[in-house]
Amino acid sequence: MADLDKNEKMVIDDIDSSFYDFRYDENDEDFLKLDKGLSTEIVLQISKEKNDPEWMREFRLKSLDIYNNMKTPAWGPSIEGLDMNTIMTYVRHKGDMKGNWEEVPDDIKNTFEKLGIPEAERLSLAGVGAQYDSELVYHSVREEVAALGVIYTDLESALHGEYADMIREYFMKLVPPSDHKFAALHGAVWSGGSFVYVPKGVKVDIPLQSYFRLNAAGAGQFEHTLIIVDEGADLHFIEGCSAPKYNVANLHAGCVELFVKKNARLRYSTIENWSKNMYNLNTKRAIVEENGVIEWVSGSFGSHVSYLYPMSILKGNGSRSEFTGITFAGKGQNLDTGAKMVHIGEDTSSIINTKSVSKGGGTNTYRSMVTVREGAKRSKAFVSCQSLMLDSDSRSDTIPAMDIRTDDTDIGHEAKIGRISDDAVFYLMSRGISEDEARAMIVSGFANPVSKELPLEYAVEMNNLIQLEMKGGM
Repeated sequence: MADLDKNEKMVIDDIDSSFYDFRYDENDEDFLKLDKGLSTEIVLQISKEKNDPEWMREFRLKSLDIYNNMKTPAWGPSIEGLDMNTIMTYVRHKGDMKGNWEEVPDDIKNTFEKLGIPEAERLSLAGVGAQYDSELVYHSVREEVAALGVIYTDLESALHGEYADMIREYFMKLVPPSDHKFAALHGAVWSGGSFVYVPKGVKVDIPLQSYFRLNAAGAGQFEHTLIIVDEGADLHFIEGCSAPKYNVANLHAGCVELFVKKNARLRYSTIENWSKNMYNLNTKRAIVEENGVIEWVSGSFGSHVSYLYPMSILKGNGSRSEFTGITFAGKGQNLDTGAKMVHIGEDTSSIINTKSVSKGGGTNTYRSMVTVREGAKRSKAFVSCQSLMLDSDSRSDTIPAMDIRTDDTDIGHEAKIGRISDDAVFYLMSRGISEDEARAMIVSGFANPVSKELPLEYAVEMNNLIQLEMKGGM
């Protein structure tokens, strides 16, 4: 194993985050920043800034009351370092959201240019939403996609437009504020996010994407994504996330609600590279009707602490769900992730296939829940979790749970925790490959089931992140 001195490791650590670790100062002249902390006054100020209808203002206040009366989760990684009194819940640029990229303010535009968003839009996306801190700054959808009746807009516009009744019908019905403390927090201070509606029978051939950038130090991001894929429709939605690193805590407590109707299909892909001072307490949930399909593809490479367990509720007969994910935990990271499957309808099926990599003292915990209700006859569920530890300082745990209420079902589970094979490293080195490159190649191969499920440009990004994380990590 190659030896690296401390100085060289420091340089490598700097390289590791350089692509995403840039930031622009946010002055009071151009940015509105509410006071730190959480209070009735702050929630009402957010509501006023967003010109909420009366029902949403009341919803926020009820959510705040729930938040104040709920205990902080104590079963996962410690979040003692997160103090809401130090978090700004609302930060936005004073300009309006733009539909023309050239009209976006230069510092924000430069941020997204560096992240490759405009290029991705031109080459491979049907529409793009770009959020900077608490609000979207840019949103567009291709004319030919809009002509199909597809609605892709920011949630605030939908809340005040012709889809206002639909928003009220679906908003936080899958993830009610009473679900957990940070769902209640989200209900009180949510801001930004996207609304997507795909009409019956419409198949969107190229993906839509939302990208979330949290630039402000000591701030929270609470975007809400609401997607409805109507009967027989088909959509691929991509979510990207990043933030520069600060020496103070940042918080991400977004919410994703996905409604997959009869015979519809939705693929929801996420590549997260939050900074390693981020507390990622996100909630994602889908409900699937008869013969509908939800596919989750998830790559998580950032955060100081994560609690993230996308849930699929297989309500309709013949509905299906598949979750494919990889988590990479390095020094100072404690990532508690997994998935949940709830079988309600008959002949439902689910697959969970997760992989995790731990290095440099990082901790990965795989936590899953498969529930098969009494009426879910002939359901099938399979869970596979594989963990790879790259050194003796790292840790990996698996905590699977199953609640099966019927005998007429087929359930399988396998778990494997291991290390990189010295023989495999030796073989690659005998072919002229350096030790670090050999280990990075093995990890990339381990992650391949996730990367192959992504569009090419996003698979390349994920593999690049693995290479950066692995570089000098031994």
